[in-house]
Amino acid sequence: MAERGTAKQKASRKPAMTVHADGLVRCPWPRDDALYLAYHDNEWGVPEYDDRALYEKLVLDGFQAGLSWITILRKRENFRRAFDGFAPERVARYTPAKIEKLMQDAGIVRNRAKIEGAVASARAWTEAMEKDQGFSKLLWDFCDGAPKINRFRSMRQVPAETETSRKMSKELAARGFKFCGPTIVYAFMQAVGMVNDHLVTCHRHAHLAKLGERAR
Repeated sequence: MAERGTAKQKASRKPAMTVHADGLVRCPWPRDDALYLAYHDNEWGVPEYDDRALYEKLVLDGFQAGLSWITILRKRENFRRAFDGFAPERVARYTPAKIEKLMQDAGIVRNRAKIEGAVASARAWTEAMEKDQGFSKLLWDFCDGAPKINRFRSMRQVPAETETSRKMSKELAARGFKFCGPTIVYAFMQAVGMVNDHLVTCHRHAHLAKLGERAR
């Protein structure tokens, strides 16, 4: 989940049910941050099948490693500007000069390994699109094409990784994707709706569960 993976342990010390000023019950991790709440309510856990969008989300989860997700979320528009809208076909062609330019961009996370990892992942994405049936199908086949609907009541029950995330991680790494360890991959799976990890008390759980059932 958002501080997703790494900060689940912190969140587990918070109440499993959080009632906000608008009367809605939410997962505890967005707290009262307006940007975080909007992300929780409108994006996190919504099934995503677009090839390009999945590349963007995987790369941003890689940039989040060692940081909080809200840090990445606040810089997301800067990342999109810097990385040409996360168009993998363009990122795959980045030169060393372009990477050096990105290293000077204060609007993003200036980590050379992560920037180079985004380029390597774009090249792996391009190969998957050319040789397979698409990046989306490659990923969603690990979930049989539909979200897994979990019914957790406490953040303590939410895993940091699963057998599926370990298998997906192994496959991605073998194809040349970077920053795709099983914990990062599980956070990615949560974000793109491959699993519904909203707590059952959260107002988003039931809505996304219906979406998941329709996908089966």
